[in-house]
Amino acid sequence: MTLGDARSAVPALFIDRDGTLIADAHYLADASRVQLLSGAAAAVAQANAAQVPVVVVTNQSGIARGLITHAQYEAVRDQTNTLLNAGGAAVLATYHCPHWGHPKEPCDCRKPGLGMYREAAAAHQLDLMQSAYIGDRWRDVQPALATGGIGILVPGIETPSADVEAARSALSARLFMAESIAEAVSIALAMIGSRAPLQPPSDLQ
Repeated sequence: MTLGDARSAVPALFIDRDGTLIADAHYLADASRVQLLSGAAAAVAQANAAQVPVVVVTNQSGIARGLITHAQYEAVRDQTNTLLNAGGAAVLATYHCPHWGHPKEPCDCRKPGLGMYREAAAAHQLDLMQSAYIGDRWRDVQPALATGGIGILVPGIETPSADVEAARSALSARLFMAESIAEAVSIALAMIGSRAPLQPPSDLQ
């Protein structure tokens, strides 16, 4: 990315998929079982209205484990997009890491690694430092610490208690916890702004 490209780069919302946008079915291989979580489409649509790009980033180790195929992953991805579209929402792009994450087979794309984010930034001229990183696991939020961005944990029924404690211990002016994806997106838009500038809520801590 050239200096000119860097100056024109825009912030984005990087949002996890399983457990954040859709119900976490653990190695979901059947597209007919995709279920959007409550408020997911409306939250993405809110970002769309603010003209802030939404990029989905998801670890899919089930591919390396042989539990799902690339075709099944793609079908689930497409169904997720179809359901979001039906709710008046759209994502700019979806990136996935198909690797296992085994220590003997490291990769730079599996979250919390930055590979997927850097790929998205290069492809779509996104500013990682000004972006927000949202998800139900600590690994979804950790990229904010590495990039200087905004991290928001949205604990769900599958979120380990250790992840919640990690987020609580790291709370700061740029790292938050939210009770819902809607609240997370509202915080993110208030922090990074939009084409129609927003002011941070007075009670934001």
